Order: sequence, then C-alpha cells, then structure tokens
Amino acid sequence: MSGAVLDHAVRSSTACREAITVAGRRLAPTPVFDTYWRFAEARQRIYLDRLHEVPHPWTNDPILAQYRFTNCYRAADRVSQHLIRDVIYSGDQAWDEVFFRTVLFKLFNRSSTWRRLHRTVGIPTWRGYRFEVLERALSEALTAGERLYSAAYVIPPPHLGEARKHRNHLRLIEVMMAASAPARIADARSLGEVFEILRSFPAFGNFLAYQFAIDLNYGTALDFEEMEFVVPGPGARDGIRKCFGVAADGIEADIIRYVADTQEQHFARLGLSFSTLGGRRLQLIDCQNLFCEVDKYARIAHPGIAGISGRTNIKQNYRQDTEPLTAWFPPKWGINEHMATAAAPLTA
Repeated sequence: MSGAVLDHAVRSSTACREAITVAGRRLAPTPVFDTYWRFAEARQRIYLDRLHEVPHPWTNDPILAQYRFTNCYRAADRVSQHLIRDVIYSGDQAWDEVFFRTVLFKLFNRSSTWRRLHRTVGIPTWRGYRFEVLERALSEALTAGERLYSAAYVIPPPHLGEARKHRNHLRLIEVMMAASAPARIADARSLGEVFEILRSFPAFGNFLAYQFAIDLNYGTALDFEEMEFVVPGPGARDGIRKCFGVAADGIEADIIRYVADTQEQHFARLGLSFSTLGGRRLQLIDCQNLFCEVDKYARIAHPGIAGISGRTNIKQNYRQDTEPLTAWFPPKWGINEHMATAAAPLTA
C-alpha cells in the first residue's frame, strides 16, 4: 500500500529551503518541489502494488485515490505498453513496417482505434496499405460513436487536402513514407536528429516530434539514450513554474535535466525509498511527465501556488480498469527479467 496521505507541510529538517542553481540562475523552490518527489514515490508504489496484485486500496492519499494520474515511467502506462508489446514488437520487424505501425498508432494514440484497424486488416502493414480501406474502418468507427483519438495530447490535423481529420492523418503517413522518413531516421546519429527529421513534417511541433521520437526509439532499429535531450510540454512548464516560480521560465529543459541527474539525492533528502523500474532510473522523459502530473496534483494540494495555465481542477477521475497490467519493455533495456520474476514490490 502506498502509505499515508502525502505530507504537504514544509518540514524543517528535510524541506528544500535553499536556492538551487540551474543554467546560471538561482531558483528558490516552493513546497511543490518537495511534493514532486513525494508524489513520484507514492505513484510508483501504487503502480507496483497493482502490478503485483496487492488488494485495493493502494493509497490513503485522497487526491491519488480520486483522480487519474499517469505512471512515473512513461513506458509503463497502458497505452505505451500496448504500443511496445502489441504494435512495435508484434508483426514484421522490417524497420519501414515498424515505423509505419508506430506512426499509425501514435497519430491516434488510442488502443481501441488500433484494435478496430486490426479487426479490419489484421496487423496493418505499409506493404498492404490502402487508404480507402483504413479510412473506411475509421469512418465506420466514428459513425458508431467511437472516439478515434486519445485525450492525452492534441495532434493537430495537417492540411493535406482532406475534409476530415483522420483522413488527413492517413495522408500524413503517406507523405512521411514517400519522403523516406524511415530510412532517414534509421541513419540518424542521435535522438535529437530523429526529432529534427520528425519536426520537418506537417503538424509536428516540438513537443509532438519529441514524443514520437521517444516512441520510435523503443524499437530495435534505434538505440539512443533517453537521457540525451528533452522537450518540455505545456503541462511540464506549468509544473516547473509551480516548483520554482517565474525564474524558471525559459530554462525548463535544464531544470528537467537537473531533476533527473539529482533524483537519488532528493529522494534521500526526504527520506523516501523510491522503487525504480527494474533498476532503471527515471529518465528525462519520465521527469518531464512527472512535472506535468505534479502540476495537476498541486491544483488540489497547493491551490495557492499558481502555474501558467491558471487551471484549478483535475478533469479525469480515477476509474479502475479491470484489464490486468502488463510490464513488458523494450528488450534492449534489460529489465524484463526483473519485472517478470518479482513477486513483491521492486526496490532500487
């Protein structure tokens, strides 16, 4: 069980009262910075308890119990798990096919949409791609009242001559394949170069290109470190503002790197025992996501500390999913054996 309600009071013995220096700026942490670490420890413990089938309830924290928050590790979330196990590593492992499946899945980022396409054509392939076949399946889903897109983040429709958003996204895949995106990305020398290639295509802003680069990097053709670079999203910027105030504006990526580099120090400072993912430390992408989640958490826990957006409510309530959790990660990470054999919460 996750333990008692998170302690939001500033503890004189452990609170981060001293300024820290990041990118040449002195930052004065607010109480939300300590909540960042306490939230991470509690949320990870909930994930591991659920994974190991510890009976509900998994937490005494009313905020964590009532509202939906993503896992500390991006790759552990249900949609990422589906992408890794059932999309990237299922089917033809030729890189152009893996690329096609990954982009097709991520443009909708919704497991039910992928399952609809799978029922129509089996595992979708670029070799067997027909615009009209996939478009018909998606239009039928819309007619049946199904949602095609995830609410996780907005993917703007490219203007590629079609009247409907999903039709333009299918055309976008055609544009990327025609421009030899798979081969260009396979030849990339860094995760940043993958990001730049994706950024060159319609509808791909900085944040979306970064997210897709992380997803493509799960596959076998790429093997870049997730600690290479990070692109803060709007939610992360809100969380960073709540942790450090306006002095953090413009250096959010540096702050995320500072947090990733010093994670053990801050967990120890607060007396927290953070259980890693089979020994894998929080990566830049994970720390970025945690800032987004603590922004939401702080709307209730620290209502007097403002972010950028001014949002005060958390939209999504927690609803238990009866489908069992999976914990299968890119084999190149070398953690699957740890996740498969553990019968009790893992420790670092």
